[in-house]
Amino acid sequence: MSIYRISARKGKEILQKSAACLISCVRLASSEPGLREVLAAKIPIEKERIKNFRKQHGSFKMGETTIEMMYSGMRGIKALVTETSVLDPEEGIRFRGLSIPDCQKMLPSADGGEEPLPEGLFWLLVTGDVPTKAQVKQISREWAARASLPQHVVTMLNNFPATLHPMAQFSAAITALNHDSKFAKAYAEGVQKSKYWEYVYEDSMDLIAKLPVVAATIYCNTYRHGKGSIAIDSNLDWSANFVKMLGYDDPMFTELMRLYLTIHSDHEGGNVSAHTVHLVGSALSDPYLSFAAGMNALAGPLHGLANQEVVIWLQKLQTEIGEDPNKDDLRAYITKTLESGQLVPGYGHAVLRKTDPRYICQREFALKHLPDDGLFRLVSNIYKVAPPILQKSEKIKNPWPNVDAHSGVLLQHYGMKEINYYTVLFGVSRALGVFSSLIWDRALGLPIERPKSLSTDTLMQMVQK
Repeated sequence: MSIYRISARKGKEILQKSAACLISCVRLASSEPGLREVLAAKIPIEKERIKNFRKQHGSFKMGETTIEMMYSGMRGIKALVTETSVLDPEEGIRFRGLSIPDCQKMLPSADGGEEPLPEGLFWLLVTGDVPTKAQVKQISREWAARASLPQHVVTMLNNFPATLHPMAQFSAAITALNHDSKFAKAYAEGVQKSKYWEYVYEDSMDLIAKLPVVAATIYCNTYRHGKGSIAIDSNLDWSANFVKMLGYDDPMFTELMRLYLTIHSDHEGGNVSAHTVHLVGSALSDPYLSFAAGMNALAGPLHGLANQEVVIWLQKLQTEIGEDPNKDDLRAYITKTLESGQLVPGYGHAVLRKTDPRYICQREFALKHLPDDGLFRLVSNIYKVAPPILQKSEKIKNPWPNVDAHSGVLLQHYGMKEINYYTVLFGVSRALGVFSSLIWDRALGLPIERPKSLSTDTLMQMVQK
């Protein structure tokens, strides 16, 4: 068997080298430039043309939208309706009108706990009402009852190589769960449009229930050599079951996970993962396929993957200037990072113009439960010195920390050192927000999204007119 594997690998290498050699020979044999060469010549010309156009006419308006908005990631374009949460640049996130401190005070907590239960936030996002403790316990029991995975998904997860990124495993498993989509089956049978939301609701409840099992299986297979108990306890809440399946038993880690899964759940509709789920869902793709698309979006380094980028940067900082650097050394390192053309990970936000409230509540958790943690002290000191340095840059509109600046530090403290896994936790949480919205998208009968796009030549012609 091992001889076959070696032969297959060698054969693959030979084929790859042969293909590369053949491509080179084809290029050399032709007197005309190839597609790659033509494209490489055109790119710098087009970049310069668009750069000059934006500089001269960026403020030109197409209705309420400027040309600069169209080129800069649609920043500031008001084009989506999302009922579940609103992000104010100065005030921060509000879930159905409630701030994070409001949610911490008003949403039910576990017996003996202090942090809000994600089940309560889901109820709030779906209905707009603050649930009772009994209603939250009802959701916990229902999710526990829906949590088991079909065997084909378990088999697939167990056969993934440990080298496959956890987010790739997560997305693939979610896609495979679409085999049991109630919405897809009902649609194929011709269900009335007015009843779409009922089946989207059922799929959403099923998938939210199963996500911790999928995520815990990935964690145990990738980092625990398949060891771990993937079993649901109907007497535990959603977060407690998740932590137990991950193999942790610290009650404070469970409390942290309740807070983490609550505050990462929703961030209005324009962020990449939420918008992706909404967009794909508008085509009436079932909730499994829509959410898998959103998770592929979350896996990007400019979105959900940023939390692990922060930890990597902190570890590199400690390697270069020491584990407990003074403020002058931190200022010098941050300045060096910026001068090298890199960003300071965990700082800045597309919408916010103040410290992210999600950063603040995690900081308050750390001050209460792990004030002497070395990595937390480092993050706190960076919080004191980084904003003034970042404020000096004309390119940086928000010099304040965001949620990613803190989340990895807390996970590190409780022993979860595997930074590649952090975005999976983010994904489990994000399900609460995007499915709340998706249920309402179908209840309101929102149509397929199809915004109009224009070419640069067309924009130039419109400016001239």
